[in-house]
Amino acid sequence: MTTQFPNTAHSLVLPEQRVLAVNDLSIRFTSSERTVDAVRKLSFHVDRGETLAIVGESGSGKSVTSLALMRLVEHGGGKIVSGSALLRRHGGQVLDVARATQGEMRDVRGADVAMIFQEPMTSLNPVFTAGDQIAESIRVHQGKDRASARAEALRMLELVRIPEAKNVLDRFPHQLSGGMRQRVMIAMALSCKPQLLIADEPTTALDVTIQAQILQLIRQLQEEMHMGVIFITHDMGVVAEVADRVLVMYRGDKVEEGASTEVFAAPQHAYTRALLSAVPKLGAMQGTDLPRPFELLRVDGSALAAESTPVDTRPAGAQPILRVKDLVTRFDLRSGLLNKVTRRVHAVEQVSFDLYPGETLALVGESGCGKSTTGRSLLRLVESQSGAIEFGGRNIL
Repeated sequence: MTTQFPNTAHSLVLPEQRVLAVNDLSIRFTSSERTVDAVRKLSFHVDRGETLAIVGESGSGKSVTSLALMRLVEHGGGKIVSGSALLRRHGGQVLDVARATQGEMRDVRGADVAMIFQEPMTSLNPVFTAGDQIAESIRVHQGKDRASARAEALRMLELVRIPEAKNVLDRFPHQLSGGMRQRVMIAMALSCKPQLLIADEPTTALDVTIQAQILQLIRQLQEEMHMGVIFITHDMGVVAEVADRVLVMYRGDKVEEGASTEVFAAPQHAYTRALLSAVPKLGAMQGTDLPRPFELLRVDGSALAAESTPVDTRPAGAQPILRVKDLVTRFDLRSGLLNKVTRRVHAVEQVSFDLYPGETLALVGESGCGKSTTGRSLLRLVESQSGAIEFGGRNIL
């Protein structure tokens, strides 16, 4: 359904370097109970090779804005009620996304503007392999044959630094870790080299090392393709790392916009100052710290007071409620017409640990290291080959 607007004059002209110009965009959600103006008269622009970070707390309107630019906001009950969003397409022509038909948007999505969602399964179809989904986008928008599209899909997986990318081509989303699914989605979004990339919290599910690689990758591709990027995030550290300009939203309104260096150095609006002051700073904790399992040093090097010394609360002679001993979980990868096993993935190897009553155990590591597989193994959602899982004194493996 095409959104109806008042008859207002507008020109489909953009400066040569501009890929997007949003003017007085307003978005409304209407239900039987109430009407919510989620975004009010929002204006901003994005140039080639530029990254604009849109920041704000949950409910500020930043994600709704991104969905409106993809014309997906209607699927959630929203509606663009006024304003324009002029997008420069690959051929140089300018399209007002706010007034475009759904037929026009099907051609635009993926080819001219692509979006990386926070949750990978928003974009990935569970019944198709990762390679098929990336290749389909390439065939539709670039007109390549099946073999060429598959080769390009493999190149994109390698580009986002997926290890053993050739094997990942034939895996389904449920066979990948959360971090791997996130990278497959990024590869799919970038496969057609869009004019504008919208990244909605794209690195939230990734560990810090992979996060840094993905941010660097997006920056490299941006420079290579002169692509405009809208980065939607609540992480001010990411903003400082990637953004050329910052737009701050609060309850549907733009409250501040400027170069990232200026906004960080001298924020003008009280809400922006509150956002920046909320960023945790090492050594800036006030008051008495909670007991910790190690001695914490402040920035000046002075140790915490003796009253913060941790106390072992484990009862004498306590038995673990969970004991994992030499857990091994492996996956067979099959391919070819005969579906033969071509490779075995050693997801979890000889892992052992105990968990006592009242304790919290954290499993940490990079994407693909086996954390999630260990959890699924404990619940018997995947089959383990050897080892022992004792719960309540009984081996449940």
